Amino acid sequence: MKNMFELIEKKSKFYGYVYSVENLEQVEKYIALLKKEHKKCTHICYAFNIKSPVNLAKAVDDGEPSGTAGKPIYNVIDKKGLSNILVVVVRYFGGVKLGAGGLVRAYTKCASNAVEKYLCK
Repeated sequence: MKNMFELIEKKSKFYGYVYSVENLEQVEKYIALLKKEHKKCTHICYAFNIKSPVNLAKAVDDGEPSGTAGKPIYNVIDKKGLSNILVVVVRYFGGVKLGAGGLVRAYTKCASNAVEKYLCK
């Protein structure tokens, strides 16, 4: 899939994806596609910011400790001033716990690199 960035952190694999979206239905479509593609993943965490036609924003941790995945992903979107965008990070657990700080760093790094790759395409 295009717009994908891969990060390996202590045996866990993180895959970052970025999509241009205009509504909640598109967000749901991309999440469903990724769930189908990554059936054996541990988590599919994401955040989006849609400014037009209505303001919608959401961050989802998908089972990761609260605030360690969705919020860091959303912070990347917010700091870059992006709108009408969905950033998703898919994680395959590698057997080594990263701790809350490690999760925040890994999700931030993966999301940030995926966004940079997307913006530079």
